[in-house]
Amino acid sequence: MILLRRLLGDVLRRQRQRQGRTLREVSSSARVSLGYLSEVERGQKEASSELLSAICDALDVRMSELMREVSDDLALAELAQSAAATQPVPAPVRPMLNSVSVSGVPPERVTIKAPAEAVDVVAA
Repeated sequence: MILLRRLLGDVLRRQRQRQGRTLREVSSSARVSLGYLSEVERGQKEASSELLSAICDALDVRMSELMREVSDDLALAELAQSAAATQPVPAPVRPMLNSVSVSGVPPERVTIKAPAEAVDVVAA
């Protein structure tokens, strides 16, 4: 099962790390406890829209950019899950994958490399 809160947390962590900032710095700027921000980044807590807005402001990232990256990661995770389950790729995803082939991929581990970074998805 793909958990949106985990994907969101992964993207928040990547954004923070790209800036070379610590959890403490971002939690202070966003006025959220360090422990709670850590749980959000690890996908253990669901972040409210108000909290996401505060974190995005602290990171100086537009929420639409954050959500776009989450959406891209979700599309890749769904593709990997489909490949692992040996189901055909659904029609809405097919046009985006002109040069990607996932046949013969072992269901235990699927790695899809995006242009900027690798996204590693493990089938449940």
